[in-house]
Amino acid sequence: MDLRPYFDVLERFADGQMAPAEQEAFELRLEQDEALADAHAAYEQLTADLRWAAGHDTLRLRLQALDERMNERGTALARAERLSQRRQRLLTVLGTLGAVLLVAATVVAWFVLGPSRARPPRSWEAYYQPDPGPVVTAALLHTRPLLSEALDQYQSGHYPAALHSLGRVSPTNVGNDTLLYLRGLILLRQGQGSAAQLYLRRVRDETTPPSELTRRARYHLGMAYWQAKELAPALAELRAVAADSLNPYRASARRAVAAGVLQGQ
Repeated sequence: MDLRPYFDVLERFADGQMAPAEQEAFELRLEQDEALADAHAAYEQLTADLRWAAGHDTLRLRLQALDERMNERGTALARAERLSQRRQRLLTVLGTLGAVLLVAATVVAWFVLGPSRARPPRSWEAYYQPDPGPVVTAALLHTRPLLSEALDQYQSGHYPAALHSLGRVSPTNVGNDTLLYLRGLILLRQGQGSAAQLYLRRVRDETTPPSELTRRARYHLGMAYWQAKELAPALAELRAVAADSLNPYRASARRAVAAGVLQGQ
């Protein structure tokens, strides 16, 4: 029997190197995992054979083979560690070089274009900070498969499919405010700012007391107004976000308000 997959844990168990809790868990596995139990029996037989053959040439040969395997394993681990360190150094050098090039490009652009030519971008996309939505974990995929499907499609940029999947999710399992918010996000990314406003306004107005979700909805509502070229309500919403220290999009909203592009468009 091939003991290599179990060698380390069997050796630690035999040598008494496990913590009490780990040892109890391993003993429970021995009762439930037939393959592990067979491996343990084979290991015990092997160690008994080795003890019996102590002082004989068989023991020397087995120990020599074991040493060779352990040396090969150590050599492989050392090689992998060297490769990892080499990659890390390369990434560090590339990151430093990228930062230097970025600074150089910024300086060149400043001198070529000049301060008088530098104008802030006027499109809403230049100031928009997207919400990627919740991470699709194994637990979420198991408990809410329809929501996980909609989130995966949204994060992949398949917005019509995400809207369709979201329509199959029951509000009792997720929460109506969450579904409204996600629908507003997807419509905004589709370029349907007017339609997105309907859902984001409901999250802003109907969720009491205000939560992080309402604060997020308010920011995206301001961007939906901007996308629909309704500049006055867009400026009002983004000013409210910029003044809210608890809003996760405060910095993005303050940048948009400070640029002055909403007043001048």
